[in-house]
Amino acid sequence: MKKKILAALTAGILTTGLMTGTVFAADTEVKGDENLKGEVYAFIAASLSNSMEEIQKDFNELYPNVTIYYSADSSGTLQTQIEEGARCDLFFSAADKQMDALTEEKLTKEDTVKDLLENKVVLIRPKDGETKVTGFENITDAENMALAGEDVPVGQYAREIFNNLGIMDDVNKMEINECKNVTDVLAAVSEGSNEVGVVYATDAASVTDKVDIIAEAPADSLKTPVLYPVGLIEDKEASEDDTRAAEAFLDYVESDAAIKVFEDYGFTAYEAEDSEDATEASADNTEAEDSTASADSTSK
Repeated sequence: MKKKILAALTAGILTTGLMTGTVFAADTEVKGDENLKGEVYAFIAASLSNSMEEIQKDFNELYPNVTIYYSADSSGTLQTQIEEGARCDLFFSAADKQMDALTEEKLTKEDTVKDLLENKVVLIRPKDGETKVTGFENITDAENMALAGEDVPVGQYAREIFNNLGIMDDVNKMEINECKNVTDVLAAVSEGSNEVGVVYATDAASVTDKVDIIAEAPADSLKTPVLYPVGLIEDKEASEDDTRAAEAFLDYVESDAAIKVFEDYGFTAYEAEDSEDATEASADNTEAEDSTASADSTSK
């Protein structure tokens, strides 16, 4: 029998214990559509935690009899949990790679999957912290760095940036605090444990009292935008009510009201100019991943 993990999500910076594999639910007693009921298990990238908590509350004002259970962690970890059979109705990833893998494995409801949001990758330091680093180009001037692991989207984006700037070999010689997800990177830098770190712009914007943004990733250092795809997962444990509730929740996450919340947290709504551009972006992303894998293989 699959385990259902339920814990509380706190606002602001979350501790590692709360964040890793965290699940949270809302009990909002307000008027709404009482005919819709059910349970929805949503797996979300760690960088979406604050915005999705607010969206959940708004959703429950309309659908008070639907309970949303969130599991927030790195997209790679969530992908693995889904592959291993963890109950999940909706997956909101911080990169296409993890969603594409699940789609290839026939674990998503493919016609529901779409790129919804865009983010940026930034370099941060502790608030008013001293460092010689002025941008990604001279990041190796830092004594140490907090960096998400290679299976975490923001860690993958960071390594692509380093490769494209031609500094990956020098970065590998640095003292690196490899973190499990973007929230852990943010915590390490905000606490002063590391001189610099690489996170999403939205994460840095959520704690401006604790970190400073040094710079955004240089133009053309990433082949593709930092996209967040969302879609429904095949959940064999879901009842008909649960399935309808998951569909309604996905519709709400994609609504103008939810997009406004995401924008308040620093995300940008993503819209491919046309299907051809979307196809080219996907091809560029695959090429970038292959190039990174080839470079890593050569360096070993």
